Amino acid sequence: MTTPAGRRLRIERLALPGVLTAAQIDATVAGIAAGQREDGAIPWFRGHHLDPWDHVEAAMALDTAGEYARAEAAYRWLAEHQNPDGSWYAAYADGDHAAPTDRARETNFTAYVAVGVWHHYLSTGDDAFLDRMWPTVYAAVEFVLALQQPGGQIGWKRDEDGTGVPDALLTGSSSVHQALRCALAVAEHREEPQPDWELAAGLLAHAIRRHPERFLDKSRYSMDWYYPVLGGALTGDEARARIEEGWDRFVVPGLGVRCVVPNPWVTGGESCELALALWAVGESDHAVEILRWIQHLRADDGMYWTGYVFEDDAIWPQERTTWTAGSLLLAVAALGGDEATTAVFGGERLPRGLEPDCCG
Repeated sequence: MTTPAGRRLRIERLALPGVLTAAQIDATVAGIAAGQREDGAIPWFRGHHLDPWDHVEAAMALDTAGEYARAEAAYRWLAEHQNPDGSWYAAYADGDHAAPTDRARETNFTAYVAVGVWHHYLSTGDDAFLDRMWPTVYAAVEFVLALQQPGGQIGWKRDEDGTGVPDALLTGSSSVHQALRCALAVAEHREEPQPDWELAAGLLAHAIRRHPERFLDKSRYSMDWYYPVLGGALTGDEARARIEEGWDRFVVPGLGVRCVVPNPWVTGGESCELALALWAVGESDHAVEILRWIQHLRADDGMYWTGYVFEDDAIWPQERTTWTAGSLLLAVAALGGDEATTAVFGGERLPRGLEPDCCG
């Protein structure tokens, strides 16, 4: 457990000149914490639903600020309420595990626990936590890989009746790619090698890099543009070329990143994720610029509005979500050199899958 002085030091280190002061970061962290239930669940905001992916995103943000006990409570909620098949439901009313509102089980939602667990371990060095969470991570990965298709891509979900949906989403599969590498890092640390996971990660990376036709066409969405970079499947020159190719299409100077073209709507979450992707390819100056732009979404309580319709000069929707604030803190932490965040999103310390030599 961090001391108040230790927490204060972490928040001061997160301060990013020209973007956020330590006091502003403190308010944002407090806003996320205020949205967390006593049992550890972190819904979008109190009274709205929880989904497992955004729950983990908010938990990682809490770790960046030294709120280790709160983050651990979030992972404990996942461990205690995991379905027998290793999944979680897509949505729970106000984070109530007994009140699922969407009983589909999405693969990228389920996989993301591995990213959060590895991030928490790197933040705390708590081996006992890693031991406790290993069965949860293992079961989640096995659920996800049961939906991997012969071409390497990951089927989107299982429906409520258990039917697997083979259609794959590029954004979701790219997120799963990051999660598989984090799961492999956990396995490697525990000296429990998982060669099947390595092969699965390699096949998935190959599909993302070389076979766009294996994914549903969602190219209007900015996430499909930057997620192959954010998830670590594209690196180096390929990653930079992809970012450059989509820049003018999705980026609105001075405001942020469109969620979907041609809609005149910029969103905080996508903007912060793009900033993380920019940092990952060595474009920190552009990342900081994006984060400066989206401060128009900051509310008086330190939280962030989901988006802004610039043709109508309207905040929409009228909600301030824990995951939008979380994505901001993660981007700031990466730019500030936070070790756990840079390791998870930079990828240098993550194992790579065994990509096939063939080009089929």
